[in-house]
Amino acid sequence: MIKNNRRDFIKKSLVAASGITLGTSGLLSACSVENKVAGKKPNVLLIMCDDMGFSDIGCYGGEISTPNLDKLASEGMKFTQFYNAARCCPTRASLLTGLYPHQAGLGNMVQKEPSEKGPYQGFLSENGVTIAEVLKSNGYKTYMSGKWHVGENRPHWPVDRGFDKYYGLISGAMNYFDISKSKKKGLKRVFAKDGELFDPPKNNFYSTDAFTDEAISQLTDHAQSEKPFFMYLAYNAPHWPLHAYPEDIDKYRGKYMKGWAELRRERYNRQLEMGLISPDWKLSEQDSEAYEWEEVADKERMDLKMAIYAAQIERMDTNIGRVIEKLKNMNQLDETLILFLSDNGGCAENHPLGNDGMGGWNGELGTVNSYSTYGRSWSNASNTPFRLHKKNTHEGGIATPLIARFPREVKPGSKSDQMGHVIDIMATVLDISDSNYPTKFKGNSITPLEGKSLMPLLKGENKNIHDKIYWEHIGNRAIRKGNWKLVSVDDGNWELYDMKSDRTETNNLINQYPDLAAELKHDYSLWAEKCGV
Repeated sequence: MIKNNRRDFIKKSLVAASGITLGTSGLLSACSVENKVAGKKPNVLLIMCDDMGFSDIGCYGGEISTPNLDKLASEGMKFTQFYNAARCCPTRASLLTGLYPHQAGLGNMVQKEPSEKGPYQGFLSENGVTIAEVLKSNGYKTYMSGKWHVGENRPHWPVDRGFDKYYGLISGAMNYFDISKSKKKGLKRVFAKDGELFDPPKNNFYSTDAFTDEAISQLTDHAQSEKPFFMYLAYNAPHWPLHAYPEDIDKYRGKYMKGWAELRRERYNRQLEMGLISPDWKLSEQDSEAYEWEEVADKERMDLKMAIYAAQIERMDTNIGRVIEKLKNMNQLDETLILFLSDNGGCAENHPLGNDGMGGWNGELGTVNSYSTYGRSWSNASNTPFRLHKKNTHEGGIATPLIARFPREVKPGSKSDQMGHVIDIMATVLDISDSNYPTKFKGNSITPLEGKSLMPLLKGENKNIHDKIYWEHIGNRAIRKGNWKLVSVDDGNWELYDMKSDRTETNNLINQYPDLAAELKHDYSLWAEKCGV
């Protein structure tokens, strides 16, 4: 990072040599002078997927075809102990602000009609700033395409929070083919372009493709700019409903007739071979609510559900490849920090075998007239080797892949086993862009940044950047301090795990270490009070 005094010296020296006068109407801005010296600041492409488990993509042990993500990992770094905030709205709030969800106003979920401001107000707090707001103030062009889900109404849309251009879903889950079908029975689904409501076409539309088309269009327009860019590409895939093209589904039909228990074993063994997990970690027991495969009456239907889910992920990977190709054609691929992660673990909402006909749509699975989930049993496989699911703060709910590619700093094929959290994305982007986190913004006092820069880890340093990390979502609580984790479900009894020897949380040590548990409870209570939990 160029310090202020060095920056001033460089500017003065260049101005003296060139005879150019700097000022409010000068021909050469201070920023452009610095760029001539240090080179243009790096671009940032932040890709988030929705409801995807730790083991679903190929480079994290999955059998689903994800060649583009696998290549990003081979050309960059994989994180093995990176965390999200357990669910869509809280994670997205933390991702954008570098704060814990409650500090950012999303302690729970988006509120259609928020009543009062605070940790549960249901839209981004004015006492936080977004990555887009900070980078825009630092000379970046800012773009977003995809799912927002951190503010349903104006003035809480992306264009109100620092993005120059936006296209996508303001709300949560949607019909991939026809958003109007998501609105049946009063379900409100807001779609927007920039600051206006927008109705996407009902024909030849598939959200994963459409979000990518728009991102590529934004990049095409940006090619005329000399500024660096920040792009946030937020797919709704593979969140329910199960919707995919027939040709994509057909690639996977029959591959899941082995059932979820065998799929978990296969993924677990690949993860061991890849060095993603420790051989000390046992494969967690199958979810207590998951069916035994032999008990399933319609196995072909359950095979089809997982095939559609896999097709959604492969289609997303294909589209990520299109964006990478666009960056290549712009000669910007190696000038761009690319980050990919998921907002939470696999989704176990509804029945162990999934829910069908939501919203009254019960047509053929995978088609525009269906609205189904893949169920708790398959979610258990998505989260291999971990326990539990989206919403929970056990590892199955909060562990995410994180892939980072940036050739200037990141060694190809590298891996980091250090602990990180979605709050660190803001700090990392600030670090790499040489941007300052404000204490005030638009007249509001800004909550101090909670995240830590991942840049030391990206550069290959083996160091702890966090002393403690915390979680709370609808009563699911956790604190991780070093190798120890204290966790509970639905405000229930606390459990204690040694994450070095048992990250799959199979051996509860709460009774063996009561003093340690008491210390962690105390630390958690202080954090909860500070954040308004």
